[in-house]
Amino acid sequence: MRYWLLILPKLPANAMAISPFILLKKASQQKDVVLINHEKIHLQQQLELLILPFYVLYLLNYFINLVIYKNHYKAYFNISFEREAYSFEGDLNYLTKRKLYHWAKFFVKSSGDRLG
Repeated sequence: MRYWLLILPKLPANAMAISPFILLKKASQQKDVVLINHEKIHLQQQLELLILPFYVLYLLNYFINLVIYKNHYKAYFNISFEREAYSFEGDLNYLTKRKLYHWAKFFVKSSGDRLG
């Protein structure tokens, strides 16, 4: 997977993946292999959904979670795409063995399995 790193000090998040870019708040984050892996997982999710539908589903999932949890952080950490990325960010070989649409398994889990 080809991607480009961009350093944006005013980025509102710590890091962000917007295909084909990984946006970082600080130059020092370029050496954070776990963070980069997390964002690469998002890039793969975006490719699977042909990019634009990823963002629609991501936001829809966030807003549904916001209604459920009434808390930004709980809503964010329970987005299915984030759940997959956080679950496997430490496995630097994850993307070589990952099955297509694996994020969907996190989407269909019951609310009792959710974080928060």
